[in-house]
Amino acid sequence: MTPEPVDATAPPFTGPTMMTQSWCDAAFLHWAVEPAEVAPFLPPGVHPDVPDGGSSTYVGLIPFRMVGAGVSRGPSIPFFGTFLETNVRLYTVDERGRRGIVFRSLDADRLAVVLGAQVAFGLPYRWARMDFRHVEGELTYRATTRVGGHRSLVRVRPGEPVADDLTTFLTARWGLHERHLGLPLYVPNVHEPWPLRAAELTAFDDELVAAAGFPQLAGRAPDLVHYSPGVSVRFGLPGARPSPYGVRGTLTS
Repeated sequence: MTPEPVDATAPPFTGPTMMTQSWCDAAFLHWAVEPAEVAPFLPPGVHPDVPDGGSSTYVGLIPFRMVGAGVSRGPSIPFFGTFLETNVRLYTVDERGRRGIVFRSLDADRLAVVLGAQVAFGLPYRWARMDFRHVEGELTYRATTRVGGHRSLVRVRPGEPVADDLTTFLTARWGLHERHLGLPLYVPNVHEPWPLRAAELTAFDDELVAAAGFPQLAGRAPDLVHYSPGVSVRFGLPGARPSPYGVRGTLTS
Protein backbone atom coordinates (compact mmCIF):
# COMPACT_ATOMS: atom_id res chain seq x y z
CA MET A 1 0.00 0.00 0.00
CA THR A 2 1.41 3.35 -1.13
CA PRO A 3 -0.41 6.34 0.41
CA GLU A 4 -1.86 8.96 -1.91
CA PRO A 5 0.22 12.13 -2.27
CA VAL A 6 -0.24 14.90 0.28
CA ASP A 7 -1.67 17.86 -1.62
CA ALA A 8 -3.53 21.01 -0.55
CA THR A 9 -5.62 20.69 -3.74
CA ALA A 10 -8.55 18.28 -3.53
CA PRO A 11 -8.31 15.01 -5.49
CA PRO A 12 -10.65 14.21 -8.37
CA PHE A 13 -14.18 13.24 -7.50
CA THR A 14 -17.15 13.05 -9.89
CA GLY A 15 -19.80 11.31 -7.81
CA PRO A 16 -23.02 12.84 -6.46
CA THR A 17 -22.91 15.42 -3.67
CA MET A 18 -24.32 14.12 -0.39
CA MET A 19 -24.14 17.40 1.53
CA THR A 20 -22.59 20.86 1.53
CA GLN A 21 -21.45 23.05 4.41
CA SER A 22 -18.86 25.61 5.46
CA TRP A 23 -16.28 25.20 8.22
CA CYS A 24 -15.61 28.68 9.62
CA ASP A 25 -13.27 30.17 12.23
CA ALA A 26 -11.42 26.90 12.77
CA ALA A 27 -8.65 26.56 15.36
CA PHE A 28 -6.25 23.64 14.93
CA LEU A 29 -4.40 22.35 18.00
CA HIS A 30 -2.10 19.37 17.48
CA TRP A 31 -0.01 17.07 19.64
CA ALA A 32 2.68 14.77 18.25
CA VAL A 33 2.35 11.20 19.55
CA GLU A 34 3.75 7.78 18.81
CA PRO A 35 1.73 5.86 16.19
CA ALA A 36 1.32 3.02 18.70
CA GLU A 37 -0.69 5.36 20.95
CA VAL A 38 -3.21 5.96 18.17
CA ALA A 39 -3.44 2.51 16.54
CA PRO A 40 -5.82 0.92 19.13
CA PHE A 41 -8.50 3.53 18.34
CA LEU A 42 -8.65 2.90 14.58
CA PRO A 43 -11.06 0.68 12.61
CA PRO A 44 -9.75 -2.55 11.04
CA GLY A 45 -7.75 -1.87 7.90
CA VAL A 46 -6.95 1.72 8.91
CA HIS A 47 -3.53 2.75 10.21
CA PRO A 48 -1.91 5.83 11.79
CA ASP A 49 -0.66 8.23 9.13
CA VAL A 50 2.82 9.68 9.53
CA PRO A 51 4.31 12.59 7.53
CA ASP A 52 6.99 11.63 5.03
CA GLY A 53 10.30 11.36 6.85
CA GLY A 54 8.64 11.61 10.26
CA SER A 55 8.13 9.15 13.09
CA SER A 56 5.12 10.72 14.84
CA THR A 57 1.45 10.96 14.07
CA TYR A 58 -0.86 13.57 15.59
CA VAL A 59 -3.91 14.05 17.78
CA GLY A 60 -5.95 17.11 16.80
CA LEU A 61 -8.42 19.25 18.77
CA ILE A 62 -10.45 21.33 16.31
CA PRO A 63 -13.13 23.83 17.46
CA PHE A 64 -15.01 25.69 14.72
CA ARG A 65 -18.34 27.03 13.46
CA MET A 66 -20.38 24.84 11.15
CA VAL A 67 -22.32 27.15 8.84
CA GLY A 68 -25.02 26.53 6.25
CA ALA A 69 -25.09 22.73 6.14
CA GLY A 70 -27.52 21.41 3.54
CA VAL A 71 -28.51 18.15 1.87
CA SER A 72 -27.15 17.43 -1.61
CA ARG A 73 -26.63 20.79 -3.32
CA GLY A 74 -29.76 22.30 -1.86
CA PRO A 75 -30.08 25.28 0.49
CA SER A 76 -28.93 25.32 4.09
CA ILE A 77 -31.20 23.60 6.58
CA PRO A 78 -32.77 26.38 8.71
CA PHE A 79 -31.47 26.50 12.32
CA PHE A 80 -30.06 22.97 12.30
CA GLY A 81 -27.57 23.69 9.51
CA THR A 82 -25.53 26.16 11.59
CA PHE A 83 -23.99 25.23 14.94
CA LEU A 84 -20.79 25.03 16.96
CA GLU A 85 -18.60 21.94 16.95
CA THR A 86 -15.39 20.75 18.57
CA ASN A 87 -13.82 17.46 17.55
CA VAL A 88 -10.88 15.30 18.54
CA ARG A 89 -9.43 13.58 15.49
CA LEU A 90 -6.67 11.25 14.38
CA TYR A 91 -4.78 11.04 11.08
CA THR A 92 -5.14 7.84 9.10
CA VAL A 93 -4.45 5.94 5.91
CA ASP A 94 -6.30 2.82 4.76
CA GLU A 95 -5.11 -0.26 2.91
CA ARG A 96 -6.02 1.31 -0.44
CA GLY A 97 -3.78 4.31 0.22
CA ARG A 98 -6.58 6.78 0.96
CA ARG A 99 -5.56 9.32 3.58
CA GLY A 100 -8.20 10.62 5.96
CA ILE A 101 -9.20 11.10 9.55
CA VAL A 102 -10.87 9.14 12.32
CA PHE A 103 -12.94 11.03 14.87
CA ARG A 104 -12.58 10.11 18.53
CA SER A 105 -15.28 12.59 19.56
CA LEU A 106 -17.44 15.30 18.02
CA ASP A 107 -19.29 17.73 20.29
CA ALA A 108 -22.07 19.90 18.88
CA ASP A 109 -24.79 22.12 20.31
CA ARG A 110 -27.63 20.83 18.08
CA LEU A 111 -29.22 17.65 19.47
CA ALA A 112 -30.87 16.77 16.15
CA VAL A 113 -27.48 16.89 14.40
CA VAL A 114 -25.96 14.67 17.09
CA LEU A 115 -28.69 12.04 16.79
CA GLY A 116 -28.75 12.11 12.99
CA ALA A 117 -24.99 11.65 12.63
CA GLN A 118 -24.97 8.83 15.18
CA VAL A 119 -27.70 6.93 13.32
CA ALA A 120 -26.55 7.58 9.75
CA PHE A 121 -22.80 7.06 10.14
CA GLY A 122 -22.12 5.81 13.66
CA LEU A 123 -20.06 8.91 14.40
CA PRO A 124 -19.24 9.60 18.07
CA TYR A 125 -21.23 12.84 18.28
CA ARG A 126 -22.24 14.20 21.69
CA TRP A 127 -24.60 16.98 22.70
CA ALA A 128 -22.76 19.84 24.41
CA ARG A 129 -23.20 23.38 25.65
CA MET A 130 -20.99 25.56 23.50
CA ASP A 131 -20.04 29.20 23.05
CA PHE A 132 -17.96 31.17 20.55
CA ARG A 133 -16.70 34.76 20.87
CA HIS A 134 -14.53 36.90 18.59
CA VAL A 135 -13.36 39.94 20.56
CA GLU A 136 -10.41 42.27 19.96
CA GLY A 137 -8.59 39.91 17.63
CA GLU A 138 -8.97 36.82 19.82
CA LEU A 139 -11.31 33.88 19.22
CA THR A 140 -12.65 31.94 22.21
CA TYR A 141 -14.28 28.51 22.00
CA ARG A 142 -15.98 26.86 24.98
CA ALA A 143 -17.63 23.45 25.24
CA THR A 144 -19.08 21.34 28.04
CA THR A 145 -20.48 17.90 27.28
CA ARG A 146 -23.98 17.39 28.68
CA VAL A 147 -23.09 13.83 29.71
CA GLY A 148 -19.88 13.59 31.71
CA GLY A 149 -19.37 17.35 31.98
CA HIS A 150 -16.05 17.36 30.10
CA ARG A 151 -14.97 20.93 29.43
CA SER A 152 -12.85 22.71 26.89
CA LEU A 153 -11.64 26.30 26.69
CA VAL A 154 -9.53 27.39 23.71
CA ARG A 155 -8.56 30.99 22.97
CA VAL A 156 -6.32 31.89 20.04
CA ARG A 157 -4.92 35.04 18.47
CA PRO A 158 -4.25 34.53 14.74
CA GLY A 159 -0.90 35.63 13.36
CA GLU A 160 0.85 35.50 10.02
CA PRO A 161 -0.09 33.23 7.09
CA VAL A 162 1.67 29.90 7.03
CA ALA A 163 2.02 27.11 4.49
CA ASP A 164 4.36 24.17 4.87
CA ASP A 165 4.40 20.43 4.37
CA LEU A 166 3.28 19.57 7.90
CA THR A 167 0.30 21.93 7.99
CA THR A 168 -0.76 20.58 4.59
CA PHE A 169 -0.47 17.01 5.90
CA LEU A 170 -2.70 17.86 8.87
CA THR A 171 -5.37 19.88 7.05
CA ALA A 172 -5.56 18.49 3.49
CA ARG A 173 -7.66 15.49 4.50
CA TRP A 174 -9.98 14.29 1.78
CA GLY A 175 -11.95 11.57 3.54
CA LEU A 176 -13.35 10.15 6.75
CA HIS A 177 -12.66 6.59 7.88
CA GLU A 178 -15.35 4.98 10.04
CA ARG A 179 -16.89 1.60 10.76
CA HIS A 180 -20.68 1.45 11.12
CA LEU A 181 -22.94 -1.58 11.54
CA GLY A 182 -19.92 -3.79 10.95
CA LEU A 183 -19.07 -2.20 7.60
CA PRO A 184 -16.07 0.01 6.75
CA LEU A 185 -16.96 3.50 5.52
CA TYR A 186 -14.90 6.02 3.62
CA VAL A 187 -16.70 9.36 3.11
CA PRO A 188 -14.89 11.69 0.66
CA ASN A 189 -14.92 15.48 0.83
CA VAL A 190 -13.48 18.32 -1.25
CA HIS A 191 -12.87 22.00 -0.60
CA GLU A 192 -10.51 24.78 -1.57
CA PRO A 193 -7.06 24.84 0.10
CA TRP A 194 -7.23 25.96 3.72
CA PRO A 195 -6.07 29.60 4.22
CA LEU A 196 -3.99 29.00 7.35
CA ARG A 197 -2.35 31.30 9.87
CA ALA A 198 -0.02 30.61 12.73
CA ALA A 199 -1.80 31.30 16.02
CA GLU A 200 -0.87 32.12 19.60
CA LEU A 201 -2.69 30.11 22.24
CA THR A 202 -3.65 32.71 24.85
CA ALA A 203 -5.90 30.51 27.04
CA PHE A 204 -6.29 26.76 27.20
CA ASP A 205 -8.00 24.35 29.58
CA ASP A 206 -9.23 21.13 27.99
CA GLU A 207 -10.62 17.77 29.10
CA LEU A 208 -11.89 16.55 25.72
CA VAL A 209 -8.56 15.16 24.51
CA ALA A 210 -8.07 13.13 27.69
CA ALA A 211 -11.67 11.89 27.53
CA ALA A 212 -11.06 10.78 23.94
CA GLY A 213 -8.44 8.32 25.12
CA PHE A 214 -5.30 10.42 25.52
CA PRO A 215 -4.92 11.26 29.23
CA GLN A 216 -1.16 11.49 28.72
CA LEU A 217 -1.75 14.77 26.88
CA ALA A 218 -3.65 16.41 29.76
CA GLY A 219 -1.78 19.48 30.91
CA ARG A 220 0.61 19.36 27.95
CA ALA A 221 0.58 22.36 25.63
CA PRO A 222 -0.08 21.52 21.97
CA ASP A 223 2.93 21.30 19.68
CA LEU A 224 1.22 23.22 16.87
CA VAL A 225 -1.50 25.89 16.84
CA HIS A 226 -3.12 27.31 13.70
CA TYR A 227 -6.22 29.23 12.69
CA SER A 228 -8.24 29.48 9.49
CA PRO A 229 -11.23 31.67 8.55
CA GLY A 230 -12.59 28.59 6.83
CA VAL A 231 -13.50 26.70 3.66
CA SER A 232 -16.63 25.61 1.78
CA VAL A 233 -17.02 21.83 1.73
CA ARG A 234 -18.85 19.21 -0.30
CA PHE A 235 -19.18 15.58 0.78
CA GLY A 236 -19.65 12.62 -1.52
CA LEU A 237 -21.42 9.37 -0.79
CA PRO A 238 -19.57 6.78 1.33
CA GLY A 239 -17.00 4.88 -0.68
CA ALA A 240 -17.39 7.15 -3.70
CA ARG A 241 -13.65 7.71 -4.26
CA PRO A 242 -12.23 4.22 -4.91
CA SER A 243 -8.74 5.26 -6.03
CA PRO A 244 -6.43 7.95 -4.66
CA TYR A 245 -4.54 8.35 -7.92
CA GLY A 246 -5.15 10.40 -11.05
CA VAL A 247 -5.30 14.01 -12.18
CA ARG A 248 -5.98 16.37 -9.29
CA GLY A 249 -9.31 18.18 -9.48
CA THR A 250 -12.53 19.04 -7.68
CA LEU A 251 -15.97 17.64 -7.09
CA THR A 252 -17.92 18.21 -10.28
CA SER A 253 -21.47 17.07 -9.59
